[in-house]
Amino acid sequence: MGVPMNSICFECQLRKKLALARSLGSDEQATVFANRMMQELVNAPEDMDSTRFGAFAEDLLREYYDVGPDRLKEEKDFSNRFALERVDTVRETVAAAEDPLYAALQYSTMANYIDFSALQGAVNYEQLDNLLGKATELALDKVAYARFCKELEAGKKLLYLTDNAGEIAFDQVMAEQLQKRFPHLEIIFCVRGKPAFNDALREDAEAVGITFPVIDNGTNIGGTAIDTLPPETKAVLDSADVIFAKGMGNVESMHGCGYNIYYAFLVKCERLMQVFQKEKLTPMFLPERQ
Repeated sequence: MGVPMNSICFECQLRKKLALARSLGSDEQATVFANRMMQELVNAPEDMDSTRFGAFAEDLLREYYDVGPDRLKEEKDFSNRFALERVDTVRETVAAAEDPLYAALQYSTMANYIDFSALQGAVNYEQLDNLLGKATELALDKVAYARFCKELEAGKKLLYLTDNAGEIAFDQVMAEQLQKRFPHLEIIFCVRGKPAFNDALREDAEAVGITFPVIDNGTNIGGTAIDTLPPETKAVLDSADVIFAKGMGNVESMHGCGYNIYYAFLVKCERLMQVFQKEKLTPMFLPERQ
């Protein structure tokens, strides 16, 4: 279950963490840290995905360096403010669209660009503004979308697995349109339980005004590792008729699990470019069940 790490992931994990380690201390200390990381990579189970190892690497970083548990909080707060300044305009554009739900899906998917982990801090907000301006041009799988809507019409509960801070404001718009189209539907948001890169926490959901019930994954894993979920979250996952999962972390941790999931994300890493045979920043909307 999930997308197992390969040599591309090993290189990525080492490159990102070692660049940060060198900025925090001496080369000697970074070398000790690198040796420990490499030992753990060698000993990692063959089926381990990057979200689980990434959580471990963050814990290891705090063991060796004086970094706070939420080291990207400043970036997250800025992302939330950025999104809030634009979300009302997006809401108006979505409401005026021929298919408001599809338009909301386009914006929600495009907002997955806000990712300080996969893009290694290189989030360009001017570029994001340009991308949001073209969001309604996004070509998403219409067959998958029709099936998604059909299942929501018949279903009673949707679990909305979120990804990044800032991005979650556009998820609120998506959820509003889901509620309008399917008023019978119970919608529950799920965020991270502990700081995981720039992923959304409960405080981020509150900051951007999420109006739906919010639960969390109980950990600092940047995805949804099913076997680590708190019992109450696992119960919601099991009882959901449809699961809408944002971002690469949910793909990396859940792909192949068999739940009725629809993934929406931008392809931002070489590993998923390899898995899906897509170019970088390709928008994706695909079902878990084929």
